[in-house]
Amino acid sequence: METIAPFLEGTVRTATPLAFAALGETIVERSGVINIGLEGSLICGALGGLVAAGYGSTWVGFTIAGISGAAIALVFAIFVTTLRSNQIITGTAITLLALGLTGTLYRQVYGSAGAALQISTMQPMSIPILSSIPLIGQALFAQPPITYVLYFLIPLAWWWLYRTHSGLALRAVGENPEAAIAAGVSASRFQLGAILFGGFMGGVAGGVLVIAQVGTFAEGMSAGRGFIAIAIVVLGRWHPIGVAIAALIFGAASALQYLFQSMGWGLPYQLFLALPYLLTLLVLAGVTGRVRAPASLGKWEID
Repeated sequence: METIAPFLEGTVRTATPLAFAALGETIVERSGVINIGLEGSLICGALGGLVAAGYGSTWVGFTIAGISGAAIALVFAIFVTTLRSNQIITGTAITLLALGLTGTLYRQVYGSAGAALQISTMQPMSIPILSSIPLIGQALFAQPPITYVLYFLIPLAWWWLYRTHSGLALRAVGENPEAAIAAGVSASRFQLGAILFGGFMGGVAGGVLVIAQVGTFAEGMSAGRGFIAIAIVVLGRWHPIGVAIAALIFGAASALQYLFQSMGWGLPYQLFLALPYLLTLLVLAGVTGRVRAPASLGKWEID
């Protein structure tokens, strides 16, 4: 019990930014676009959120983090739209651009050896009664408020995708854009909106890292979470509820590394750090091909 409770708390805490990013990417991929540049949105959101939270409130920080992520996603959308560039190559380039840009901006403002900007992190807020539930209460209901926002967004995304006309139109674009256009749906508008929403969510995920967890910024601190989020979307079968469960699985894999290190097994800690990435490889190698992706995913260019 003394070990399991902290492990579950760590699982939810680690899964939160992954779930934000993966939920946004789910909407993007449901529209038939795959945004490999999600990693770029995370790192831009991390820097934007840190700076904004340092001069304003934490919620302003999350807002600016989301806008920063959407801004870099807009660059991706422009290239894919106007130049009809390959989505995978463009997304990779956007990620490299964002990593280089944020590192350069950070060094310009704070110096390569200067003191890092530190902010107070968002403190956990216990929900009465619910946080007293044995074993899972503290893990689920004694988290920073931004985690509770995610609890509302997951069912909201499900409801929008499967119970609204606009959600049905988005899924139609992802399955057969030509048929959707013939039915009067503006495929380009839905895809552009989905890309910006996915970028915003990726930015918020980066904001969670700095505002709710570590309180500072470091170059490359997104550490591949954007790519892990894409694997989560695959494991979650492009469904908001499945994606939330998959995020918890990856969160547990990340939390396990701290649990294993605390056991003093004498193994190199790098082996434990590799757990989430190893799980990502296993998912992409074992699940891809066995699940059905949106039919036009990555195959149709935006008009």
